[in-house]
Amino acid sequence: MTKKTVTSTKGTTQQKAKKKASPRLPQHSVYVIELDDAVRLEKKFQEKNPGARLDKPCLYVGMTGLTPEERFANHKAGKKSSLIVKKHGIRLRPRYFEDLNPMTYEEAKAEEPALAARLRKRGFAVWQN
Repeated sequence: MTKKTVTSTKGTTQQKAKKKASPRLPQHSVYVIELDDAVRLEKKFQEKNPGARLDKPCLYVGMTGLTPEERFANHKAGKKSSLIVKKHGIRLRPRYFEDLNPMTYEEAKAEEPALAARLRKRGFAVWQN
């Protein structure tokens, strides 16, 4: 009788613990997408932006673990997309976010609503989930 050697692809408990103990890397981003002006006709959008200036574009602010470009493509393809972005998204607006990225998940989670608030304060109409 011959003995068969079985190898596991799961790794040892020590290896798993080492992976969990690694520090959080800054691999998340916030991003801003310009929306077409037709979004202003949507009631929920109007309610979120009562003081928005008509001379400023409408924007969507989000966060992602992908690149902003990949996330925008997913929005437009309907993959885990905000319906507002799928329907009204035009393009990324990197000038509003490129100097903020990358960041940890926790930082991105806090920065997303903060960025939306700063843009609203400047008169932009902003959608943020």
